[in-house]
Amino acid sequence: MSGQEALGIIFRVCRERRVSDIQMRSERPVYIHTNKGMETLDFLGILSATHMDSILKELIRNRESASHGFGTNDALELRVDDKIRIAIDEFKHKMVSDFSCEGVPFGDSGERSGRLRIQAHLSSSGLGVTCRILNDYIPTLDSLGIDPDTASTLRHGVLKRAGLCLVTGPTGSGKSTTLASLIDWVRQHHPKHIVTVEDPIEYQYPDDMDDPVYPGHRIPSPSIVTQQEVGRDVLNYKQGLKDVLRKAPHIILLGEIRDREAMETCMEAAQTGHLVLSTLHTTGAVKTIGRILELYPRESHASVLSRLSEILIFIHSQGLLNGIEKRVLTYEFLQNNDDAVASAIANYDGGARSLEDVIRRAGNIQWDANLERLTKIGLISPETFEAAKMNKSND
Repeated sequence: MSGQEALGIIFRVCRERRVSDIQMRSERPVYIHTNKGMETLDFLGILSATHMDSILKELIRNRESASHGFGTNDALELRVDDKIRIAIDEFKHKMVSDFSCEGVPFGDSGERSGRLRIQAHLSSSGLGVTCRILNDYIPTLDSLGIDPDTASTLRHGVLKRAGLCLVTGPTGSGKSTTLASLIDWVRQHHPKHIVTVEDPIEYQYPDDMDDPVYPGHRIPSPSIVTQQEVGRDVLNYKQGLKDVLRKAPHIILLGEIRDREAMETCMEAAQTGHLVLSTLHTTGAVKTIGRILELYPRESHASVLSRLSEILIFIHSQGLLNGIEKRVLTYEFLQNNDDAVASAIANYDGGARSLEDVIRRAGNIQWDANLERLTKIGLISPETFEAAKMNKSND
């Protein structure tokens, strides 16, 4: 069985079962992530090292080009062979490779898998590939499980002239989807220049939209979206961050704040008249502020908190839980909309109690309180509530 044939079978199963994450390892069966946890596709048997080599080459064959074809006159097949050789050489050197695919064709009907995010790596069993199928459809905020009042506040927040909006949560919590929903809403309703720096790009924004007056017709979007992928369009995050302000953006989306330099760029951009959206791998507003401080030396904390109290618009922290019938979104929401919140942020270094108190106020949503709501309406079990709650001492 060729790599293309194996991937075709796997992608069909994933489409039928609405699964997006796949784990493939040498000398192991194929695993997929479902609502029940990890499940194997036993009928495919064990993937040999030869199978994995063929699968990786097929994915590389469909890898998005760094040059987009710009200035390239070589024959397509030569370029494909070159792409595979260069990528394999790079993988042997780094022993890991992250990239995106436009989609892998399979079957005789011209079907494609949809866009993919790939990581190839080595482990004790040999070559491994983790694959996420990216959704071409961008859902609305309301369809994600965010209540209408919070969704309205999020939309209002991203229309501000300048400031910092943070969407946080662990890997796989749907942060990219929430951000994409916000960006797509702005794109269709307001004339903005939106610049994104992502690693990799998960959602692609079209340059047109449904005509609200004449159904069935498409019209240009009022916004223009410039999307850049690290490793494809910019060499690295540092270059992307450095160059983004020169593009005259109204809104900047930075895929992830990874270090102090990224945090500084976000804060400086927010302070100089730009709206900035980004993510952190934290759960809850209090831990998010704490994580930001960890990026700085102790003597800088007071000034960092003072800046945050002025520029922060909201922290939306979310997680995905295994619900009774399906995956369920839960979240904590803090908006910096009055003097009490700004003061609690500015004085956080003296203790988190005041910030915890303002999260309980009207307009904000506390993590544990939202879990209680989900339990009461029957979306999650009491066991899930106990496992996911933030304050373990409250019994």
